[in-house]
Amino acid sequence: MSDVRHIEVSEDDNGQRLDRWLKKHVPEIPYVLAQKLMRKGAVRVDDKKAKPDTRLVAGQDIRIPPVAEGTGHKQEARKDKPKDKPELSKQDVDYIKSLVIFEDADVIALNKPPGLATQGGTNMKRHVDGLLDGLADKKGVRPRLVHRLDKDTSGVLLLARSANAAREMGDIFKGRNIKKIYFAITAGVPDPREGAVTAPLAKAGGVGKEKMCIDEKEGKKAVTEYKVLERALGKAAFVAFWPRTGRTHQIRAHAALVLECPILGDGKYGGQEAMIEGLETKKRVHLHAARIICPHPLKKGILDIAAPMPPELKKSWKSLGFESSHKEDPFADIPT
Repeated sequence: MSDVRHIEVSEDDNGQRLDRWLKKHVPEIPYVLAQKLMRKGAVRVDDKKAKPDTRLVAGQDIRIPPVAEGTGHKQEARKDKPKDKPELSKQDVDYIKSLVIFEDADVIALNKPPGLATQGGTNMKRHVDGLLDGLADKKGVRPRLVHRLDKDTSGVLLLARSANAAREMGDIFKGRNIKKIYFAITAGVPDPREGAVTAPLAKAGGVGKEKMCIDEKEGKKAVTEYKVLERALGKAAFVAFWPRTGRTHQIRAHAALVLECPILGDGKYGGQEAMIEGLETKKRVHLHAARIICPHPLKKGILDIAAPMPPELKKSWKSLGFESSHKEDPFADIPT
């Protein structure tokens, strides 16, 4: 049926239970109704029946049936059935196409700008996932998200052209057979100048915006390689980061809480308090997903995709005398 939906499991949701994933991503389906749909096999994972406690894997395809389909909850379904998704305007299609920096038969790479969320959320009307119809192939098949970037982080964002490519890319991310290189300006200079931060992360909890904290007991393993590439009068540094794991806000939290050098402009972790003459540090987080190096999901060879910095970051790098077009792999001596 036309209102059957398919949603890709993102890397952030890797390992999450199916019932909790439904509550998070399909909140319009009441809990009791969701349980009934799973028991009937109407909700399917990679076209197979799945139990509520099934652990999901990044790249899997979740089939969401029409809410009223054979559930006996027609009144609830009519009330909660999502509205038809409006077609994208030509302006939106042109916009999402303008972000493409690499494309082949299996993979698309975008240079995501800051301020554009990867997926929707509360009061989030415009996001990458909502624009992907603009990149549909000739058969009308839209690409699938493979991973996420924070709303305030710019840079390389990978998409898969098919479920098969998405599954393979999910395995690549899950197996950590991938090098994700981020460039940042930090307030202060990390000491030592290079190394690896190993500190488990967990949600800080409490009222307010989502924030992570170091939690040795309940936190999930998080490892970040880093290397200082340039310094500016001891007040700031151009630092390359490579998150070996994929936790929420991992680089931002490790920089601020372990290295004690928050990323400039990062209001969640103390980076907005850093005042550096000539820089607009409060306007955006100075963090850019500069490059991804990984095996091609379906072909022989390596994908090596770099995303140019947006103009406002280039301006900051230039103001501090840093070289923004750094092309060498800072972690070339460290195996994936």
